[in-house]
Amino acid sequence: MPKLPFAQIDAFASQAFEGNQACVMPLDAFLADEVLQKIAAENNVAETACIVAVEDGGWELRWFTPAVEVPLCGHATLPAGHYLYQHAGYSGDQITFRTRESGELFVSRAGEDRLEMDFPAQFATEIAPSEAIISALGAKPVRAFDGPFYAVLYESADDILALDPDLERLATLGDSEVSWRPGNFGCFALDGDGVDVTSRFFAPGSGIPEDPATGSWHCLVSTLVQQLTGKATAKCFQAYPGRGAYIETELQGDRVKLRGQSVSVIEGTFTL
Repeated sequence: MPKLPFAQIDAFASQAFEGNQACVMPLDAFLADEVLQKIAAENNVAETACIVAVEDGGWELRWFTPAVEVPLCGHATLPAGHYLYQHAGYSGDQITFRTRESGELFVSRAGEDRLEMDFPAQFATEIAPSEAIISALGAKPVRAFDGPFYAVLYESADDILALDPDLERLATLGDSEVSWRPGNFGCFALDGDGVDVTSRFFAPGSGIPEDPATGSWHCLVSTLVQQLTGKATAKCFQAYPGRGAYIETELQGDRVKLRGQSVSVIEGTFTL
């Protein structure tokens, strides 16, 4: 039976049990889509990153939640870079990942224990808050935004921590006339304990009730911070019961740098 290399890595974490879990699977070639999806469901963590080396020295990269393939995932890209540097012997200054929907992504070292990701920035426009979403979230936001996700601004970090949404209702909410993917909601406040931004991310529409650390969400957070405060950099905390993640963002035009740590917690093989 085929045996595939496998590692489970906590992303945006300084030690085990922090940040967000991701699995990394280096492959000789991508397996059939239905097999990759079954592997992700078997792994049963927020994302499984599948990487395939290409001749020019880069890697093709795809991401799967237990339910769907996604167009962009930061918290599983960080472990993919971590895997290549820490487990596969890669020593280059920069890793290039080629993706199907998000173009080229880059990962490089940012100090002894951190990596930096270079991603496309995500942008949003302000809209009137949806009454259905306000009801499902259980608390009225100050402002709302239409982007790759539905984003809502609250007054304080305490408001973010107190959210107790109806996830079954959130999963059903979507509108073809706006750009955000149904069932994916980012909630943030421009304060927190030693940070500039405190947020939470609910993604029942992608098979993830609440995500502990979300890189793609912070590609949008970075532009919202600049839009609302004029600042190009931010120290962010994504809250999640029992875990939590620290992510640094730096907006540079239409690209955003995301910086953080990762920790390997499991390494072995996946047997098909």
